[in-house]
Amino acid sequence: MDRTKHAGRLRPSTRKLVQLYSALLYNAHLKGFIEGGIYTGKAKYACVPGLNCYSCPGAVGACPLGAIQNALAASGRRAGWYVLGILLLFGVTLGRTVCGWLCPLGLIQELLHRIPTLKIKKSAATRALTWLKYAVLAVFVIALPLWYGLRYALTLPAFCKYLCPAGTLEGAAPLLANPKNAQLFSLLGMLFTRKLVIMLGVGLLCVFCYRSFCRFLCPLGALYSLFNRFCLVGVRVDAGRCSRCGACVAHCGMDVRQVGDRECIQCGACMAVCRQDAISIRAGRVTLRAPAAGCADDTPDAPDKRRRLCRVLWALALALLCAALVYFNVPAP
Repeated sequence: MDRTKHAGRLRPSTRKLVQLYSALLYNAHLKGFIEGGIYTGKAKYACVPGLNCYSCPGAVGACPLGAIQNALAASGRRAGWYVLGILLLFGVTLGRTVCGWLCPLGLIQELLHRIPTLKIKKSAATRALTWLKYAVLAVFVIALPLWYGLRYALTLPAFCKYLCPAGTLEGAAPLLANPKNAQLFSLLGMLFTRKLVIMLGVGLLCVFCYRSFCRFLCPLGALYSLFNRFCLVGVRVDAGRCSRCGACVAHCGMDVRQVGDRECIQCGACMAVCRQDAISIRAGRVTLRAPAAGCADDTPDAPDKRRRLCRVLWALALALLCAALVYFNVPAP
C-alpha cells in the first residue's frame, strides 16, 4: 500500500515517509553536495542501518557493508568487534525491517518499479535466484576482504569496489556532477565503466522486477535475513485469526513463502489484503501498526495509545533530523 487516500487527496504512505526521512537523515551533510566533498568527521565511525554509500557527499555515517569489509581486512591486526556488535544490534532489533523501511536504495528501487511497463512476476525461478545474494555475501563481503587482509595485509572492500550500485549512484555520480570535481574525470577507467554498466543494469531490471537488487544481490539483506525469525521489530501474524488463505503471500512482491520468513522485508503491505485482520507490526509486545479492526489483544484505549505513540515518535524523529541538519551544515562559531 504505497499511497493512501485521505481527505479526498492522495498522500504518501507512512512507510514512504519513513524511507524519505531515513534517506535525508543518512545524508544530512547537505553542504557536501554543494562543496563537492565528503564528510570525514567523527560521526563517520558509526554505521547507519541501511545501504548508503560512505562516499556520498551527504553521508554522515558509514555503510555497514563497507565497515564489515574493512574490519575483516584488518582482522589479522585487530578484531572488528565494534562493527560486528553494531550489525548484531541492527539484526536482532530490526532484521529486514531495515530493508523495508530504512534503506534509501530500497526506496529508489520501488520508485523505478512504478514506471509503467510489463512486470516480471515472482515464480520458482525468482525464488531460486534469492540464494544468489548469500553467495555475494560469502564471496565479496567476507571471503575476498578476509583473504587479502590476512594474505597481503591489504584492504579490499570487494563488494564496494566491484559490484555495489549504490557507490556509483550515491557516491560517484554526485561527486562527478559537481563542477568543482572536473579533474576527477581524468581518473576514470574501466573499473568505473563496469560499475556504471552494473548500476544501469540493476536499475533497468528494477523497472521490470520488484526490488531486484534487494531480492537477488544485496548482501546486507542476506545478512539481516538471518535474524528475521526472531528480530524485535517486524510483522506478526495472529495465529488465532489467520485462516491460511495465502492472500498475504500472493500479494507480496518479495519471494516469501510465509509472512516473516527470510525474504520478508517487514513492510506491512500484506496488512491491506488480509481479510481476517491477522497481521500487525510490533516491537516486542508494543503494537506499532494495527489492522483496521485492531489486534485481538487490544484494550479499549489501545488505538488512542498507538496514535499518541506515533505522534511522539515522529516528534522525536523530526527533532533528531533538525539537530543533524544544523550540526552537519551550520559551521561552529
